[in-house]
Amino acid sequence: MSTTWLAVLGTAAGCYGLKLLGLSVPAGLLDRPAVRRFAALAPIALLAALTALQTFGGAPHGLTVDARAAGLAVAGIAAWRRAPFLVVVLAAVVATAAIRAVS
Repeated sequence: MSTTWLAVLGTAAGCYGLKLLGLSVPAGLLDRPAVRRFAALAPIALLAALTALQTFGGAPHGLTVDARAAGLAVAGIAAWRRAPFLVVVLAAVVATAAIRAVS
């Protein structure tokens, strides 16, 4: 068995153990208001950080501002105007593609 397969199996076992640990958390702990608030806001913060990293993180040591930033701005405006998710994604894609086609 190669090292790669050992790493894959180790990672799979770790992920399964983490999920099992999550299922064994007592319900009383999950009902606390601070835990509920954290569980509601953490995915949003992680998704925002991932989006910012993928949008502005092209250079090895700095920020990159290109058509992706404009697409993100258009998506932000569409989300602010409470457009459906599909419309937000399509508006961002169209804006990014249009700017890339022009430049």
